[in-house]
Amino acid sequence: MAKYDDASWHYGGEYPENLSNENAATHIGMFLTWCINNNLLSEELEEDAKDEIQSVKRHEMTGAEFLIELCDEKFNQHDLNDLGNSFAQAYYNDDTAFGKKFNSFTDDYSEIFDRKAEENDFEYESFYHVEDTCENYDLIKPVIDQRFEEWREFAGV
Repeated sequence: MAKYDDASWHYGGEYPENLSNENAATHIGMFLTWCINNNLLSEELEEDAKDEIQSVKRHEMTGAEFLIELCDEKFNQHDLNDLGNSFAQAYYNDDTAFGKKFNSFTDDYSEIFDRKAEENDFEYESFYHVEDTCENYDLIKPVIDQRFEEWREFAGV
């Protein structure tokens, strides 16, 4: 089973000392939120986490909280259905034909939040300093929507 991401991969090494480990899950959680809102989860995860999925959809729980509490901080193929996996394999990872032609999720994430910071006359100390909020998810959501449509055309889906 392929793993797309794992919060623990991020909070080792050069991870900012002043941040909680939970911040390592923010970017993963935003992509997972998008998958939840677009019904791209696996049947098993849908069955195991019905209430929590609804909490994410109602903005009562963030995707990062969902990732930490229900997925043991790991985002992998087991979490998504076939369509979700096909999209994640092309977009979530950096080194794919789709990512090279359009952009990868982490590149889009960085660009969106760097632009937000610049527009508000500040700079994030790191990739991990983006706040885990529904408002921030709302900033990245249209970009993922666009990439999904581009991917569907690119992949002929």
